[in-house]
Amino acid sequence: TTIVLLNQINDQFLSIDNRFLITFLDLFKKPEKVINGYINGLRRKYIDVLQYFAIALTLAGIQVFLMEYFFSSELESSFEILEKIDNSTQQNNPFKVDAFSLKQLTLVYQSVFYIITIPFYGAATWLTNLLIKPHYSYNFTEHLVLNIYYYTQIIIITALLSILFPCLGLDYLLISGLVSILTIIYHYYTLKRVLKLDFWESIAYFMLVMVSFVIVGM
Repeated sequence: TTIVLLNQINDQFLSIDNRFLITFLDLFKKPEKVINGYINGLRRKYIDVLQYFAIALTLAGIQVFLMEYFFSSELESSFEILEKIDNSTQQNNPFKVDAFSLKQLTLVYQSVFYIITIPFYGAATWLTNLLIKPHYSYNFTEHLVLNIYYYTQIIIITALLSILFPCLGLDYLLISGLVSILTIIYHYYTLKRVLKLDFWESIAYFMLVMVSFVIVGM
């Protein structure tokens, strides 16, 4: 039984040609093949969307553990910078939110935040799709699949960078800024490829998704 379990772990995660690695790479190279393939029932080559998401949340949990117990000093120095910026810009703001506490809370409960955010992304892309490309419209569940794959990719990259950068002596704020930029670029790229949008359609689509996300989240 132990040998069978070890073989399954090796086949799924450790083997160089495993489905996890193929899924991870192809979501960068050709996300439409992974996402549209899953929606259309072609699921043998790539890892299941929920399984992929579960792996990402596990990796995010490892990231939080490492940052709290091994890189806590680097994290605190970044939080101190955030707090100074927050204090200088919101001195007279009666609705001021402590940046330090907010960032700590986000870090501790980030897995919960990831899970809660996905339906909002799904609703935003679904509503936008109905407006811009109703003839190429997936249903809400299929938009959830699109966004889970996209968001999982971001979670994995965030976790890997958050572990790697402190090891290299780089600042946590740099990680946050870089991830924010990558999130915007990759979201645009994924929507363009998966929904087969031309340049101007994709620009309009992406802007509307951002607006819809804010509206749905209010």
